[in-house]
Amino acid sequence: MNNAAILVIDDEVQIRRLLEITLESNSFTVESADSAKEGLRIAANHPPDLVILDLGLPDESGHSVLRKLREWYTKPVIILSVQSSEEDIVKALDNGANDYLVKPFRTGELLARIRSALRGTYAEETNPLIDAGDLQIDFAGRTVRKNNELVKLTATEYKLVALLAQHEGKVLTHQYLLREVWGPGYINQTQYLRVFIAQLRKKVETDPNRPEHIITESGVGYRFIAKE
Repeated sequence: MNNAAILVIDDEVQIRRLLEITLESNSFTVESADSAKEGLRIAANHPPDLVILDLGLPDESGHSVLRKLREWYTKPVIILSVQSSEEDIVKALDNGANDYLVKPFRTGELLARIRSALRGTYAEETNPLIDAGDLQIDFAGRTVRKNNELVKLTATEYKLVALLAQHEGKVLTHQYLLREVWGPGYINQTQYLRVFIAQLRKKVETDPNRPEHIITESGVGYRFIAKE
């Protein structure tokens, strides 16, 4: 994860400079672009390990850039934008963003989101088992263990937690989870999803009222976090 290459696409000079200093001081290598055209060119010629993308670019919408990237680019994309409406956040996540931070942002939080996104990518590529501290998810065996004890899950509960864990660190929207787990006919049944999440937390969280793994992103969806 150290020395991962990050591409910053943002038209604000101050933001690019801040990100360059912050990321390079944390052992990342950084390339920057101040426009959609330049960002897409750099991404195509030198595919990075992660992209930080602003939505308010001068020559093209960041949403459009994200859709173009997702035609071929499979690694994490984090949106960093002043646009803070629920509509923009959900749209970006549904178009394939891994995460979304609103400006102004805390650099510590951004670094944590970057590490989480990269960790999720490497886990998907190399490991059929996710060890989340007190929780282990074995994709090959389709089993979940809590403190080394087998957790009895229904087929739907397993599918839900496995989907979240396979995208560790990434916010998955309500609609995405409902479509992938139950099918397109359920994409508006958010209350249905809340019930299953509550059941799942009772089985996999130490304290379901203070979840450490299945985190709610209010109005948007859920995120799976592995303990450090």
